[in-house]
Amino acid sequence: MTTTDKAGSADESLGAQVRAARRTKGFTQRLLAHAIGVSAATLSQIENGQTGLSVSRLALIADALGLTVQEILDIVVEPGSLPSVRQAEEPRPAPRAEKTPAVPEITHWRHYEPLNFDPVLRAALDEILEIGYHGATVRGIAARCGLSVSGIYHYYTSKQQMLLTILDLTMTELLARARAARNEGRDPVERFSLLIEHLALFHTHRRELGFVGASEMRSFDAGNRRKIAQLRTIQQRMVDHEVEAAVRQGRFRTDHPHEAARAAVTMCTALPTWWRSDGPLSPEQVAEQYVSFALDLMRFDR
Repeated sequence: MTTTDKAGSADESLGAQVRAARRTKGFTQRLLAHAIGVSAATLSQIENGQTGLSVSRLALIADALGLTVQEILDIVVEPGSLPSVRQAEEPRPAPRAEKTPAVPEITHWRHYEPLNFDPVLRAALDEILEIGYHGATVRGIAARCGLSVSGIYHYYTSKQQMLLTILDLTMTELLARARAARNEGRDPVERFSLLIEHLALFHTHRRELGFVGASEMRSFDAGNRRKIAQLRTIQQRMVDHEVEAAVRQGRFRTDHPHEAARAAVTMCTALPTWWRSDGPLSPEQVAEQYVSFALDLMRFDR
């Protein structure tokens, strides 16, 4: 066997371990790819051994799945189960209702451009904010954006798809900003603080999206609710990971790290229920306060 053959075999074995871990955790290829910021086609190539997997990307995959790198490497895969190119799990064209929005262009995670929704989605968001999902109608949305009802259906197949697209775009942007914020940290405490700052900024600058996310999860059918819930879990696990690391280092002294991490995230996601752009506190001032509150929750000695 040549050196190239050995490398290819190792890539196939590691790819099969990633595939097994993903399936065990109930993630689709598209959802895991979405979580780590790559295309479904790239993840398919990784799982099929056609693309090498760096240590940093393997760590991202493990983090998204709620596993350690070692737990993935410990998965035993039978040789006969290694995928061939022909057997590969290629990403299938998704119906319009399940399209994954592209990751938005972000100049910096602290900087927010005006929300850039297409006219139909902007009208749907405004309708839902004003009268709620169940009160909103396709006819009302069409009237807001100057289209006929049949014209709306050319872009979105249903009101449910509009809501799913709004929250899919929301979570795409949220996770992209979270990864950028976390990557600036040099240690668990700093990364935790940056993640809390990010969450506070997002739920003030993107208050409308945060409000819909908090109030309309109940309006999804089971499959769509599960999809958005999985993306929320990825964000929570980012915070959990840094809290656990800081506790191990003795820098956070909370006796309940899991509960404290959830409380810190929840206080940020509740911001859209009370914060107003014309109020006394800017998003940046709120974020500074909330980082301080979160560190107090962790019993951190400054």
